[in-house]
Amino acid sequence: MVYILLAEGFEEIEALAPVDLLRRVDVDVATVSLTDDLIVLGGHGIKVMADITLEQVDVEALEMLVLPGGLGGVNTIADAPAAMELIQKIWSAGKKLAAICAAPKLLAGLGIIAGMSVVCHPSVNNEIMNAGGRVLFNKQATCDQNLITGKAAGSSIEFALELVAVMRDRETSDRLRHALT
Repeated sequence: MVYILLAEGFEEIEALAPVDLLRRVDVDVATVSLTDDLIVLGGHGIKVMADITLEQVDVEALEMLVLPGGLGGVNTIADAPAAMELIQKIWSAGKKLAAICAAPKLLAGLGIIAGMSVVCHPSVNNEIMNAGGRVLFNKQATCDQNLITGKAAGSSIEFALELVAVMRDRETSDRLRHALT
């Protein structure tokens, strides 16, 4: 099961492109609201109805947690102890984490990205490097061990295709890429 965390102010395309593409290849995906309110307001005023709340996440079934960017959403997650504890818990358990745009900054704060190759929004490059991450400037998305990262909103499809490659395989991702063009 892939869970995609929706926090008020999230970047809509960075959350919904992964939902769409992963579901096209039959990966189980659920969107998760940080609060009891299933309606989450994105950074551009789009309301999205989450599938479940954070309390309903099945950690045992969780294979990957996806963290969309959008500075508002990232700050909301950073201010939610239960969300930050979940991120740390699943990373410590060896499960997959994915973060795009400003979201890798959450991982920097938890010490997760030290020594990892990361793609992120240029506004958080320094935070990533100061936390020991290696920022890749020539990629839109990358995977280093169990960490998948993407650059920004314009990289959402590439990021989602990388998630497909990790959850299925590269061939499936390539077939999906071809079907989208």
